[in-house]
Amino acid sequence: MQNSYYNNYTSINVYKNNSVSSGLTTQMLYGEKFKIIKKNGDWWKIKLIEDKYIGFIKKKKFKKKITYYYKVSSLKANVYNAPSVKKKIKKKILFSSKISHISKSKSFIEFEKNKWIKISDIKPINYKTNNIFEKIKIFKETKYKWGGKGYQGIDCSALVQLCFTFNNQYFPRDSKDQLKHLKKKIQRKNVKKNDLFFWKGHVAIAISRKNLIHAYGPFKKVITMNIDKTIKRIKDTANLKLISIKRI
Repeated sequence: MQNSYYNNYTSINVYKNNSVSSGLTTQMLYGEKFKIIKKNGDWWKIKLIEDKYIGFIKKKKFKKKITYYYKVSSLKANVYNAPSVKKKIKKKILFSSKISHISKSKSFIEFEKNKWIKISDIKPINYKTNNIFEKIKIFKETKYKWGGKGYQGIDCSALVQLCFTFNNQYFPRDSKDQLKHLKKKIQRKNVKKNDLFFWKGHVAIAISRKNLIHAYGPFKKVITMNIDKTIKRIKDTANLKLISIKRI
């Protein structure tokens, strides 16, 4: 009996336990592979293959196989039921989602039967950016959402993880595991672009020696801020000291 499937929906909410009230912990993007650990009525306990994350989803009909050819490179890619901009439907595919390839027109590819996406919104599956966080600014002003992984809401650790996922690199989902995953510690005076700042339950990315970007709960969005002012603000408002600065 098959127990591994691929998500063929825009995104699927993954919860802490088998109830919506237990809280959103992450989201599964289109194309993500998962394994069913246990079935319990309308709920499945699953394990995401890529980052080993375990949680609960509502039972749905999923695809048994998706062969990856492309990944979404825009914040959100519109879907069309024919290769024409006049044929847009409500469905969207989120950044870093992996899709298949059935056929191609001049400026569209068909990734499911009668589901088309613009070529300008995708990159070949093996494409990598020169800078791991090259795409991060497309999320600027995106709403903060605990457990979110897309344009409708994102949290601090997903903002980091998605950039690695887009570059076909493993990176943990939660900030506490990201902190453990990175080994090279950096002093504040030696900070450079792409270094990661860690607090208890929070992570931010340096975009220069002076500024960082993060999905920041108190401001309810992805925002760029001065590094030293951010360290002070988090200490003053949340009583949290900076734990570590790590280099990728």
